[in-house]
Amino acid sequence: MSINPPGPKSTAAPAPYIDAQVQQFRAAIDDATRTPTYHRDTTPLPAIGPTPPVEQPGRPGMSSQAVDRNVTILTSSVLTATAGGAISLVLWTSGQANETVIAWVCGSIIAIPAALTLPVLALKGLMKSAKDVAQAAPAPVHHHYNGNVTVDQRAIHATNRGLIANTRNQLPR
Repeated sequence: MSINPPGPKSTAAPAPYIDAQVQQFRAAIDDATRTPTYHRDTTPLPAIGPTPPVEQPGRPGMSSQAVDRNVTILTSSVLTATAGGAISLVLWTSGQANETVIAWVCGSIIAIPAALTLPVLALKGLMKSAKDVAQAAPAPVHHHYNGNVTVDQRAIHATNRGLIANTRNQLPR
């Protein structure tokens, strides 16, 4: 491939230094495509020993439940601020802006979702505790017998008497 200067087509051969640069550029591209651009470290991770974990600097670790609640709080605050700002902007541009009206609008934007969210969160907690109770209940046991079955329902009576107690369990006859 040769590079020709712009303008009318000439039949003259390109300068030798340009041809050498093109060849050098092609060689660099070929070399770059042959070299892998990734590396996978397959060495095994070190075994975890008796050393306790070390608290890292920065924000302390949170449970997944705390992270979920934190995300809920942050997203609801962003939505509240956006809605309040939009309504305030509409009132201001329309010339109907009144401090009392804006206070009521912003208050209702905060109070109404909170009033709706609290019962939902309470119901969610109640359902979770009911689910935990249901999972903790023992599974029913069903016995299936074939043939003659004798059920013995005698009670054992124990008596303890004396300075050194001696328990003698006896079945009544």
